[in-house]
Amino acid sequence: MNFISIVYGLFLLTVLIIYWSVAQQKLRWWILLIASLIFYASLQIQFLPLLLALTFINFRLGLEIGKNTSPGEHNLNWRISNEEWQFAQVDWNLRRLKLLWLGVIINVCLLLSFKYFHHLLNIAANFSPEPPTTPFKLIAPLGISFFTFECISYLIDVYRGAPATDQFLKFATYKLFFAKLISGPITRYHNLATQFNTLQLPTIDKATEGLWLIARGAVKKAILADHLGIFVDLCFGNLQWAGSVDMWLATFAYGLQLYFDFNGYVDIARGSALLFGLVLPENFYFPYFSTSIADFWRRWHMTLGDWLRNYIYFPLGGSRRGLGRTCWNLLTVMLIAGVWHGSAWGFIVWGLFHGLALVIHRLTDTISDRFEILEHFWQNPLGIVFAWFLTQLMVFTSWIWFRLPNLQNSSWVFQHLWGRSADPQFAQKVYVEVLNVSQYQMAWMLVTLAIFMAILYFLNSKLQLQFNWHLKLVFVPLFLYAVWLLAPEGGLPYIYFDF
Repeated sequence: MNFISIVYGLFLLTVLIIYWSVAQQKLRWWILLIASLIFYASLQIQFLPLLLALTFINFRLGLEIGKNTSPGEHNLNWRISNEEWQFAQVDWNLRRLKLLWLGVIINVCLLLSFKYFHHLLNIAANFSPEPPTTPFKLIAPLGISFFTFECISYLIDVYRGAPATDQFLKFATYKLFFAKLISGPITRYHNLATQFNTLQLPTIDKATEGLWLIARGAVKKAILADHLGIFVDLCFGNLQWAGSVDMWLATFAYGLQLYFDFNGYVDIARGSALLFGLVLPENFYFPYFSTSIADFWRRWHMTLGDWLRNYIYFPLGGSRRGLGRTCWNLLTVMLIAGVWHGSAWGFIVWGLFHGLALVIHRLTDTISDRFEILEHFWQNPLGIVFAWFLTQLMVFTSWIWFRLPNLQNSSWVFQHLWGRSADPQFAQKVYVEVLNVSQYQMAWMLVTLAIFMAILYFLNSKLQLQFNWHLKLVFVPLFLYAVWLLAPEGGLPYIYFDF
């Protein structure tokens, strides 16, 4: 069941009618859970038992970790000495820590098994004396990365003192909620659980906002991302015939495609949730207008960045243990981000590259704090533009490893970004026969799209201008009609379904 389809529209409408026709909160949880199971079964029914089992395991672990940290015997017998109570407290906290590590290991091992097991088998096959057969490929459950990250965050939050839920229905509804199940945004349990307890029928402006997000997300994905994806696939799928200009255009187009594809999905997810009276966190805030790599990661995939900071960077010591340790922590965090995205070496290189960029940014900040002339330079308009250009050049070129995680292919692109002429037949088939535009026109289309994004950024962040709900309601059917009319036939799969 694709988000951008008539089937999903009918599914969403049916669930909403049933959901709001009942008054009891628990019945609404059941409706959401059943709808989520149906939604996932339409995509990968074979993995439903695994997700349900993993949900139950994390629910039980959360209950055990969240039990009263004061040993029960102290409550039953107040005559127990303070010293004995302190020893019992230490033992109890050690048990909680062991349970936390058990939960983290279970989730991480499951995630790595699906992402890396086939990769390790194929590497082993290459060293085998027997001729290699067809490469082994283990299909991963859709959304397993987001699913396990949410489980880990829940267990850590409970260990840190947040209350563990004793209602499996509520926990399962949170974990399997169809709007966020496949590609996020990564949502903490206690944020959504609070909303589950106060569900109210959305007002007209809230309902309009939900429909607006769905329609806007559909435009981003089906019109912008998918059309850009056709051009990207043609260029990166025919590297031997593409020229340097084509590769630069494809690199820029892929960065935009990835943004519109993922951001479009999140918009539809947040809009769908809003119609059920639930608010999911934002995941993007104009990341391509950030002026530093650190600022980029505060704007791009914001829930993943928040997860990495809270559950890896800060526990490693953050920036509290000196500059050297801070740089090491940044590299470690981004390496983990690369591993999370996939098993190919390109994702590892991508993560290390972003980690190195964060280290350089931290060192530059430290040096600039000591020299007033440098501090003033980064704050004046020329310095801001220069910082933005460097940041985006780094971000967009790093997407090459993301799009071509096979290092042989990505290295070939980097080696031919300058001085390579395209095969004449490539230009004829790609630009004339398939796209019906020239290379020059394609470049201007990408520039125009970037200018349009800059205008929206200025209106939104600088002038704080927003459409009112009346105008949004007018645009909703227009946007959906444009998707039906202009989206490429068949469409392209969501990029982040692979992660």
